[in-house]
Amino acid sequence: MTKYIFVTGGVVSSLGKGIAAASIGRLLKSRGLDVTVLKFDPYINAEPGLMSPYQHGEVFVTDDGTETDLDLGHYERFIDIELTEDSSITTGKIYWSVLTKEKEGAYAGSTIQVVPHVTNEIKERILKIQDRSQADVIIIEIGGTIGDIEQLPFLEAIRQFRSDQPKGTVLNIHMALVPYLKVAGEIKTKPVQHSVKELRSLGIHPDIVLCRTEVPLSKEAIDKIALFCDIESNSVLQALDVSSIYEIPLNYEREGIGNLIVEKLNLGCKEPDLSSWARMVSNLQNATHELNIAIVGKYVELPDAYISVVEALNHAGAYFKTKVNPIWINASEITRDNASELLKEVDSIIVPGGHGEGGIEGKIEAIRYARKSKVPFFGIGLGMQLAVVEFARNVMDLEDAHSEEFGPCKNPVIHLPEGRTEMRIGSYPCITIPITRAYNAYQCYEFYERHRHLYEFNNEYRRMFIDEGMFLAGVDPDDNFVEIVEIRKHPWFIGVQFHPEFKSRPYRPHPLFRDFVKAT
Repeated sequence: MTKYIFVTGGVVSSLGKGIAAASIGRLLKSRGLDVTVLKFDPYINAEPGLMSPYQHGEVFVTDDGTETDLDLGHYERFIDIELTEDSSITTGKIYWSVLTKEKEGAYAGSTIQVVPHVTNEIKERILKIQDRSQADVIIIEIGGTIGDIEQLPFLEAIRQFRSDQPKGTVLNIHMALVPYLKVAGEIKTKPVQHSVKELRSLGIHPDIVLCRTEVPLSKEAIDKIALFCDIESNSVLQALDVSSIYEIPLNYEREGIGNLIVEKLNLGCKEPDLSSWARMVSNLQNATHELNIAIVGKYVELPDAYISVVEALNHAGAYFKTKVNPIWINASEITRDNASELLKEVDSIIVPGGHGEGGIEGKIEAIRYARKSKVPFFGIGLGMQLAVVEFARNVMDLEDAHSEEFGPCKNPVIHLPEGRTEMRIGSYPCITIPITRAYNAYQCYEFYERHRHLYEFNNEYRRMFIDEGMFLAGVDPDDNFVEIVEIRKHPWFIGVQFHPEFKSRPYRPHPLFRDFVKAT
């Protein structure tokens, strides 16, 4: 029988509920349980892919082509699973579905209300993922903070859901901040007490209170929280601040969170095996090398916009016991005159994916610097396309070469394929050949990667690029689309049309990121 864990958050936002849910998933997966995750986001947007990275960070893409909240990236990385559209639900999607059903006559003319129609739709999404996944445990994170008006339909739905399910199959975990006042030299438990009080007023009684804190909690503080929240002291657990998010599952296990969940849900499972995870964390903590890798982008003021790239670098760094320092460089500040000065201290350069004209010429200048200075370079998505543009301009002497994405030009080396009206998004196959660095990384001829783009390499220019020294190292099986480009007369210069960062795992780094860090 499937068991359900609901994770809510209180006091403040940005507590790390997503990391907490992912870490709990890791603990259960390490016990041999089949785990999946569902994220309910209270915002009304129906399409996370249309939201600004400045507000919500990276748009994560699943194999089935769903654009989602970045927390799904944490779930996939920590639990080592592949999620689908079933795992990313917003208020907008819920209401869209309810209104569609109304138009189809599903409600037979009834007055549509939040209760029961909206709450039933929310509960149906939980049951849908249960039916499709048949997982032992489903972890459901409720986005937002207790007290947000947008959360109320979801909280009412999960209150009802617990009553609908057999006793002992649902667990509520509430994560709340326990602030430390440095001036007073003491922690304050009142915020978490009020947060739990608010949750209980909605009919939800937490089974576990997870206290986010920067200092260890005393027994007295834990007992006080337990008393006022009406739960056992052993169900009040601390989530201490850490230097790396990958320490969190190990800390949770030491706190006894895994065993407590197993006990409360009566889960039949084996003893946990976190040995591989512990080795990866040890490598991060005991790095013997250090690298500075430039990330040249448009949204560098908000590193979460490139969080999967950063984590993929961390995974590769752990593999080589190397600390990777991301050096954030705003592409709009780079010119031909200052590129050398801005980039001279870095060991390698990444130009990640993106959209829009902001910083395009600066990215091209960073790529030119990497190519001419023999600095390892990795272009992803738009970064690959701009590597093609840079090569066309400065090696092939096509001075007006550009991408059609940014307007008409005489030499559109990147173009919109005829008839295409939608992005090529989700998992697609790519084939390569043994003489390439791509093959050396993957060690296979065919593999699948996740895409999110509209424009493509213009095949009319293929022969010209090959003749001038840019190798087309990967294509789709039908040979319609160029997927990977390489410059062979360079220590390591690769551009990929897809997004390998989405498939990297903490103790199994993506082959291209692994080899990029190795080359660096």
